[in-house]
Amino acid sequence: MTGPTPAQELKTLAGAVTVNGEVPPQTFSKPSVLPTRPKTNGDATSTEGLPPPGHALTGKQEHYLKRELLSHQIDYEISELESPTALQRFGAPFRSDYGEVAPIDSDLPILRFIFVHHVRNFPFLDQAREKEFWQDKLQVFLELFAQKHISSSEDRLEESKRKKLSIKAKKLVELMMVSGIPTASGYEERIRFSELEVVDRGAQDQGLLVNAPEGHFINGWDVNVAGVRTTSVKRTLRYHQHAEFILRVKRPNAPDHYVGRRYGEFSRLQKRLRTELPGKVLPPLPRKNKSSTVSTFFSGGGDDDDASSVSSVSTQNTGMTHDDGGSLRNLMATGHRRAASLQPDRSSPRASGEYKREHVTLYREDQRVSLRAFLRTYLQNPQVAGSNAMEEFLTRNPVKLNEEERDDLDRRRAMDEKRIEEQKRFYEIARQRAKDLDVYMERFRRDIVERNGLTKLFKEIREKERIADLTTEYQKFAEWLRIEVAATIYHLFLAEDNSPELFAQAKRIHSMIPYGTLKQVIRFANPTVVMTGVLDLFLAQPFGARSLAQRVLGMALNDGIRTFQKSIDSLVTKIDDPAFCEKLKRFVNADEETKNVVRNEAVVDGVDLVVATLKSEHIHPEPTPEQVGKAFNAYVAWNNAVDNVDDEMKAGAQLFAYLKQLLKMYTRQRDKAMMLAVIEEPVTLQLFRDLFTIFYEPLVRVYKSANVYNSVTDFAAFADDMFRVLDVAQRQDVSADPNQTVQSFIDLCARHQDNFYKFVHEVHVHDNGLFTQLMGWLEGILEFLRHGPKGGKLDMNALFQGAVDMGQIDKSAAIAEIDNLIRWQEARKKWHHDKTRQKMAADHSSSDAPLTPGSGTFRPSDFGINESDLADLNDDVDGSSGSESRDDSEEDTDPIAIERKRRAKKQDHLRRSAGEPAKPEVIQLKRLREGFLSMLRIVLAD
Repeated sequence: MTGPTPAQELKTLAGAVTVNGEVPPQTFSKPSVLPTRPKTNGDATSTEGLPPPGHALTGKQEHYLKRELLSHQIDYEISELESPTALQRFGAPFRSDYGEVAPIDSDLPILRFIFVHHVRNFPFLDQAREKEFWQDKLQVFLELFAQKHISSSEDRLEESKRKKLSIKAKKLVELMMVSGIPTASGYEERIRFSELEVVDRGAQDQGLLVNAPEGHFINGWDVNVAGVRTTSVKRTLRYHQHAEFILRVKRPNAPDHYVGRRYGEFSRLQKRLRTELPGKVLPPLPRKNKSSTVSTFFSGGGDDDDASSVSSVSTQNTGMTHDDGGSLRNLMATGHRRAASLQPDRSSPRASGEYKREHVTLYREDQRVSLRAFLRTYLQNPQVAGSNAMEEFLTRNPVKLNEEERDDLDRRRAMDEKRIEEQKRFYEIARQRAKDLDVYMERFRRDIVERNGLTKLFKEIREKERIADLTTEYQKFAEWLRIEVAATIYHLFLAEDNSPELFAQAKRIHSMIPYGTLKQVIRFANPTVVMTGVLDLFLAQPFGARSLAQRVLGMALNDGIRTFQKSIDSLVTKIDDPAFCEKLKRFVNADEETKNVVRNEAVVDGVDLVVATLKSEHIHPEPTPEQVGKAFNAYVAWNNAVDNVDDEMKAGAQLFAYLKQLLKMYTRQRDKAMMLAVIEEPVTLQLFRDLFTIFYEPLVRVYKSANVYNSVTDFAAFADDMFRVLDVAQRQDVSADPNQTVQSFIDLCARHQDNFYKFVHEVHVHDNGLFTQLMGWLEGILEFLRHGPKGGKLDMNALFQGAVDMGQIDKSAAIAEIDNLIRWQEARKKWHHDKTRQKMAADHSSSDAPLTPGSGTFRPSDFGINESDLADLNDDVDGSSGSESRDDSEEDTDPIAIERKRRAKKQDHLRRSAGEPAKPEVIQLKRLREGFLSMLRIVLAD
């Protein structure tokens, strides 16, 4: 990325950069009428298909040329971060072997700009000293890490965490730069793909579909824990009653079937999945919950249907008798809360056509819905949904239901429907109350969006001691927050299938915390002294010896190294060829230049890296012709064994399988050793101590001066009150007035809002300017997104026309390439939109969650982020989500099975991305990169 100096480049580009937002007069015929920054998609647009007078490009062509060049530069800069010399090319505050690098000469202008304006001036890091912290510690540590050359995704045939982080960082930086840096013409325009804006206005209904009893397919399964029955199991002398959960299971184009599963079978399913999918993180099984739920149904005379009738099974207080059929009445007698006291009055017969309110006890209802949430959460994972354990659990031993069991299923289906209807009404009422605040929220939004809006907000909080003293807009914002928090509490602890389990866990944790003791500890202890002592204990190096932290981390890493060595020794014995094993080991420990040569040979020859390593002359010892032939034969057998399940070929491929596994073990062992070497470096401990001092001590000072300990008891009082309100709401019938339910949660928040505000106020009063600096930092980012950098704007027309005039590009060919990029973006948007609709149709779901009250108050454009650019980012992230990830248990699995699995994942990704438009090749536009880099340096040099 070297060439003529930026000044020389700029002279040739005929004023390619505007300075301080002013356009050079020779560039445009009417600069005075041009807008300073288009606020929406295409507010200032040219005639469709034709550039404005005096311009070489249309608004769309400007934007997508800018995006293409920015994307390439960001790719380059993020990939360069892996280089040990990357920071030396950043410029200040990092040192360079070539002297100080001026901002206009930086090889990484985008990352340098982000670092200088949004990292270095972060409220904590702005106090760090240039030489002592940035150069002597952070730069030394990062260069040291880069020199270790930790293995990449390609080495392990899996996507490493660093690779995933790199992809995400690239997309975020691209979003920031594309939205933040404007073009000089003012005609910049995105694709206006209005049909993508179509939103299902019934999203509120469909968003609740996840809790619906049926019609919710997840990875090919529609599963509902539809009912509960009792079974009798004879043990030594007598029968024992057990609850059995009835699962209604449906596959596409297949009839429903039912299976019965006891709670212990759910536990065994989890254990089987851990065995079948080792290393897979699985959510915990809900605790056993034997409580029942009492609900009210209306039954009427005449022709009652199943949904409205109430069987005596659930309402009679009968004795417990043995019933081989497993009747519900066996467990309705005793031991369940409120069952006996809420029996319907049967003293007078009911007239025909008269409706009567009857209380029904639904046995283990909370457990049923929590197990439904458990199953549906598991089915969200395609691997789990396709596992043998799940297939057997959902299909083995189907059952036929008797009349009583079908009545129970009907009642529980009606209960589910009432529960969903209650949720809809709750959100609708809460949303209507939030809508009443729209006028005030619009004013609040404008206050925040305008310059220094966040600073004004927190200045108000600092100066006013009570919510009642705030201005009207801020008081209404507090009222809006009450509705938001109330809806969140309701959603977490009442609305979801897993809410009973979450509620029980929260109550247990709350009951175990000694708030009084915690308050006194926080009040009288000095956390700075405590943490400093802990750091001294773990980081001290007496007489130059290793610190305790180094020994602890080193012990863990050494254990990993020894574990890998055991696997390596076993594989070496199985391979029984010292020359092969030695070549693989030397490749892993070779320098990066040699490794890259071998990797390129593998790509050119179209063979596996193992084959390229074994036959390479760059890795000693040099192979004999017999060894090369043996390696190729093993490779051919390997491919045949993977592609064809053939035991004979599998036996011949075992050697190559062992070699691949050995290379992976050597690579991971070296990674551990390199990480151990980084930890052993003194600069690592020094950097950790400095980071602690920079971030922790200012927060502790604020926390001590603000008397945070008083907030401990305030939180305990809020938690007690919240659990009381939730208990009352749980005991209410689903037919209760939702207005009262909404008001009870809003009143809960109102009772404690003053304590919360007092905490926020006290922190801001005693923050020594910390939060003011933090708000200033955030507003600096928003200022860039809304108005662009202070160094000017990108003049894409001057860049393009200058390159044409100098003969660098062919104008018609370059225009054609830009138009191809625009058509590709349009087709790509359409493809992603269609795929999303197909997935929604296949899953019978909606992409939109139920909208919470006030969720539409702020829009991305309020913060300078263009909605189209944000949609493009989401499309890019969705497109890269099919990459395979690492499974730490693979080293103990059959390598051939692993390779089959990897190829199946790749094929699945190809299948899902089938039809995705391919990005067109650009040739002419590549020649604009040097000029664009010079322009970008000037714009971002401030």
